[in-house]
Amino acid sequence: MRTLVGYHLKDSVATLTMDDGKVNAISPAMIAELNAALDRAAADSATVLLGGRDGILSAGFDLATLRAGGAEAAGLVRGGFELAARLLSFPAPVVIACTGHAVAMGAFLLLSGDYRVGAAGPYRLVANEVAIGITMPYAAVEILRHRLTPACFSRAVTLAETFAPEDAVAAGFLDRAVEPARVWDVARGTAESLSTLDRRAHAASKLRARQPTLEAVRAGIAKEFATDPTPSA
Repeated sequence: MRTLVGYHLKDSVATLTMDDGKVNAISPAMIAELNAALDRAAADSATVLLGGRDGILSAGFDLATLRAGGAEAAGLVRGGFELAARLLSFPAPVVIACTGHAVAMGAFLLLSGDYRVGAAGPYRLVANEVAIGITMPYAAVEILRHRLTPACFSRAVTLAETFAPEDAVAAGFLDRAVEPARVWDVARGTAESLSTLDRRAHAASKLRARQPTLEAVRAGIAKEFATDPTPSA
């Protein structure tokens, strides 16, 4: 069976690489492997560096699972946003190497990292739910609200605006955009630098700063499934 998430530990940095050979769809299997890799990084007391294959971080949820509906689709959506909440509250620094497109759930995972380095180029960073007829999930709204500037938050949520990497820094999707060939090196250097932080102070400060967001995200997950047990987003 193909491994969807690679794991490599070096100098207190755990590199997690998503690669399903296609668009890095967030499937039940991808979520399970990401959680297992995060478990491993936590056990290794490592800073996390998460990235994708060349040209794409993730295109979002696996459409085949969503279209099937029912409990499996609901579990996928819940699992995706619980994964985002885990990244937002992870006790070690989380650096994202955005290697290309980040769409829908892929964008929400991107926004859940502590520091995000993106590949400059013809890539799309977008929460496209409204464009494809889906009401923006409550948890997604809170993740977007947490990281985007007020004006870009409004346009991302209600207009499904697409941001190029060069514009994404000012919008809040990215912290830095660099040439595609440099994304991994810059992200890895950032992760190595963040590994020198006091881990206890980092974890406690992160939770203090993000407590309102984490509470809102978790409440949003509960609300989504209380009102619609099989959401389509």
